[in-house]
Amino acid sequence: MDPLHKAAEKSGISREWQDADGKRRVVADDDLRAVLEALDEEGNTLQSPLITAWAGEKLRLRGLAGRCKLTLESGGAIEIQAESLSRGAWIQAPDEPGYHRLEFGGREITLAVAPRRAFTLADAGGGEKLWGLAVQLYALRRAQGGGIGDFQALAEFGAQAVAHGAAAVALSPAHAVFASNPGCYAPYAPSSRVALNVLHIARDDQDVPDALIDWPRAASRKLSLLRGDFEEFGGWTELDAFRAGAGQGVEQHALFEALCAKLGAGSDWRAWPEAYRDPASTAVRRFAEHNAREVAFHAWLQWRAAQGAQAAQEAMRAAGAKIGLISDLAVGTSPGGSHGWSRQGQMLQGLEIGAPPDAFNREGQGWGITSFSPQGLRRGGFSAYLEMLRYALRYAGGVRIDHVMGLMRLWVVPLGRHPTQGAYLAMPFQDLLCLTVLESWRHKAVVLGEDLGTLPRGLRAKLAAAGIAGMRVLWFERRGKRFTAPARWTKDAVAMSSTHDLPTVAGWWSGEDIAWRQRLNMAGDDEGKRAVDRKALWSAFRKSGAAEGPPPEIDKPGAVTLAAAKHLGSTACALALLPVEDALSTPDAPNLPGTIDEHPNWRRRLPGTATEIFTREDLRARLAALNTARRNAE
Repeated sequence: MDPLHKAAEKSGISREWQDADGKRRVVADDDLRAVLEALDEEGNTLQSPLITAWAGEKLRLRGLAGRCKLTLESGGAIEIQAESLSRGAWIQAPDEPGYHRLEFGGREITLAVAPRRAFTLADAGGGEKLWGLAVQLYALRRAQGGGIGDFQALAEFGAQAVAHGAAAVALSPAHAVFASNPGCYAPYAPSSRVALNVLHIARDDQDVPDALIDWPRAASRKLSLLRGDFEEFGGWTELDAFRAGAGQGVEQHALFEALCAKLGAGSDWRAWPEAYRDPASTAVRRFAEHNAREVAFHAWLQWRAAQGAQAAQEAMRAAGAKIGLISDLAVGTSPGGSHGWSRQGQMLQGLEIGAPPDAFNREGQGWGITSFSPQGLRRGGFSAYLEMLRYALRYAGGVRIDHVMGLMRLWVVPLGRHPTQGAYLAMPFQDLLCLTVLESWRHKAVVLGEDLGTLPRGLRAKLAAAGIAGMRVLWFERRGKRFTAPARWTKDAVAMSSTHDLPTVAGWWSGEDIAWRQRLNMAGDDEGKRAVDRKALWSAFRKSGAAEGPPPEIDKPGAVTLAAAKHLGSTACALALLPVEDALSTPDAPNLPGTIDEHPNWRRRLPGTATEIFTREDLRARLAALNTARRNAE
């Protein structure tokens, strides 16, 4: 084998891949070399300080021979006789899930043992067919809420949803963005996934009636008010207790924000003076000592945000929600953010993640974000992944993992190259899957995986076997020209009418998405194809009992969104999530992929407070129809 190809294979880089049309593609040697050089695979043969196993299974260990000692997390120790092999040995994992300590040959490692399945939607629902609403957190309104949705507005929205029968509210990501750069507000390109977006802190101010968020203005206003509150703050004992228990990630994010305020450089640590690029450096330590109050301010902001998130979840559960909040875990993070700075050893460097060319984006996609390095995770005992996952579950009853195929592989592109010049990089799938299942089980929290697009073969089956629910979206549930009958939708999955990246039901029916794409010269459906699809969708609605009579005119989508709610509720899926945009029958989608400023991405606000929108007769009718359909679903 060619040395380059051999090195790539050893590092988990796929030289060949299959595109959306099923065609075999080969990565050019120059692109392969660039990816390989960026990975910096030094030390990739070392044993990780943490290994994973399923409960009761046999696992192989290098360097193990004879007897070893296993100390269970719950207490007690077990002597195990290893079965020798030519290169290592086999041992049997205990039946008890947990993080156990394995000692052998003078070494000690953590053995993370996962149950066979995560805490599932069936576990949460007790056999009931559940439903919930999906909402963009920033879009919420409340009286005196200022210009950005906050956690108090979320608590009010959640309470109203539960009163109408909802078991869950699925959120857009609440990850920390850049306090010193409010123009970087995209929720899927955060600064850190182990800290919260402090712009969602509830701080009373005059509400802004604008339909679109002016992020720089609203963020500057809120942060100014919060800084004034901090100057009058006196509860240092409580803040110190929060900082002690919040974890290293929150503390380092606070330090990062203080450094950003001092050093500037566009909130990108890679442009800082060399001495500050290492979070463990003497210069950083001295900065923290000399700027302790500024660091404390950003820690205080995290404390306020955490209080709000916790209160929203507790309010939903107290109201009777079987799940409560479902947080959203972005697939990556800004390479110049605090997560990239504080966890450099476990993050990809010199690579961005994205997607190869497909039917929707023939030029591929570069997302401008990075994620974890497979070898970095192993060397670090998966500490960065666990820290992130636990934080996502800290104030929620479940988590949605964006681009869940990223647990198995990532499309990586060397910085400065076109998205077509990337390659697939294998991730430690079994390890990440085991840890995800184990944390779900420990938190009694459901896990949803966004499994849309061109998926690796067998991924959906493996996720389903582990109790991770996939997503089934109305627009994609079809065979040929016919939409799939609700009874044939996947039972252990989540049904959705749409997502934040797709047209709303009203927008799809009226052709608003087509108009946007034509205006921006973007590829997509034309009106001729949409006319055929409208007939097919209405036919499916009639067959499921969700609608009757002839299809409505394209400028009257209200009856269509009502039928979509009924249709969604009658699916076999364990959970149905109705985006609030569809509950309100709005034509406007939160995001249009492939655009930045051309479309008002992540800026649209709801038309009223929770009390106001939940008193609307049309919304109440859709929720009542959804609730009734869920009770009658098979």
